[in-house]
Amino acid sequence: MQLHVATAGPEDGPLVLLLHGFPGFWWAWRHQLPALAGAGHRVVAADLRGYGDSDRPPRGYDLWTLAGDAAGLVRSLGAREATVVGAGWGGAVAWTLAALRPGVVDRLAVLAAPHPLALRAAVRRRPWAPALRTLAAAQLPRLPERRLRRDDGIWVADFLRRGAGAGWAAAPEFAEVADRHRAAMLAPRVPHTAVEGFRWSVRSQFRPDGARYAAAVDRRITVPVLQVHGADDPWVPDRVARASARWCAAGHVHRTLAGVGHFPHQEAPQHVTDALLDFLDR
Repeated sequence: MQLHVATAGPEDGPLVLLLHGFPGFWWAWRHQLPALAGAGHRVVAADLRGYGDSDRPPRGYDLWTLAGDAAGLVRSLGAREATVVGAGWGGAVAWTLAALRPGVVDRLAVLAAPHPLALRAAVRRRPWAPALRTLAAAQLPRLPERRLRRDDGIWVADFLRRGAGAGWAAAPEFAEVADRHRAAMLAPRVPHTAVEGFRWSVRSQFRPDGARYAAAVDRRITVPVLQVHGADDPWVPDRVARASARWCAAGHVHRTLAGVGHFPHQEAPQHVTDALLDFLDR
């Protein structure tokens, strides 16, 4: 299993691993890569399994396996531990990694990503919440993949626009961001492999592996945690993200960004970069 990465910064700097969300790839961290590297960190932005230029095997899109990929990547880079930063689905991977492989994570930062059990509890309270509707649509066979490929991936641009705060959706850079994400999603097999993780997240709730996963991550995180969340995230309310604090045992900082939606690192890159640098300097 080979993962594609983009790197910046000194080889001997403390490692920062960046994990993108759906429908992204490493380029989603384009603002943070040079900024964190300039502060002396060795920064690695990975394409998750099934995305970008990483391998796209037919299986392995559960959070157990994805967290294992991240842990293996840290070790393959010659480090014992890393600050792990995840956004969206990559944030779920980061939470899982910190719970299951705590020795690999020095600090944890998550953007637009509640603890998986906080999200599960919120969805059970409101079974038709926007987040669940998006997940439910992914359960159908073949149709989600067709939708992602249709009209050169126009659904990807619509998804980014629906999830964004109003300011970013109207910004001049949005067209380029949408085009790059569309192109990445149209790579062979990526529409299928990108959806598979969301299929597992729902179907596992009714299977033994879902119960085992919930029990495994139901433990307190023993490293400092930073959460950054958009006040205008249409899919995950800020209060759900704040509920993640109960799983944090070594300090928890939560920052809410006004006017920002589900993609804080792209919508408000300077605010996110400053929050990360402050977190890393503590």
